[in-house]
Amino acid sequence: MQHEPARTPSVFQLCEGSPSLKAPTHSAPHNFAETLPTEMSEQIFGELDAGSLCSASQTCKLWHAIIEQSEQLWRSQCLLVRAVCQREVDRDRGHGFSWKVTMERNYTRCCVKSDWLRGRYSHVRSADELINRKMVPLDAETWGEILQAELDR
Repeated sequence: MQHEPARTPSVFQLCEGSPSLKAPTHSAPHNFAETLPTEMSEQIFGELDAGSLCSASQTCKLWHAIIEQSEQLWRSQCLLVRAVCQREVDRDRGHGFSWKVTMERNYTRCCVKSDWLRGRYSHVRSADELINRKMVPLDAETWGEILQAELDR
């Protein structure tokens, strides 16, 4: 007489047989923005840096709408950019651009200018070393700042 191995019930059978193991009939939303007031979602998104904020806006339509429409989020990000590109940000705001548009127009400029001012390009020997780097036009005053920083190094 052969001994049959004990059969372990499948997960499906366990859930069928025991009400305590069944999945809840109502599921809570997995998206915090669906349950929180918009202002609280904006506060959460406000903890992100610009790159993460842009990534978050691609997550779902609701997040995109909240981020896209929040002047406060873009204002706080833009003020960080303004620390490096004050003239450019003030000029764009003076021309009536929204905080979001001002941020879009000046973010890359801010990154490039910061890199120049920190000396990231101090030892570039040829244009070939800049091929894969993103560059943007800079005004004469910015070039003056960069040249002065190079002289000070």
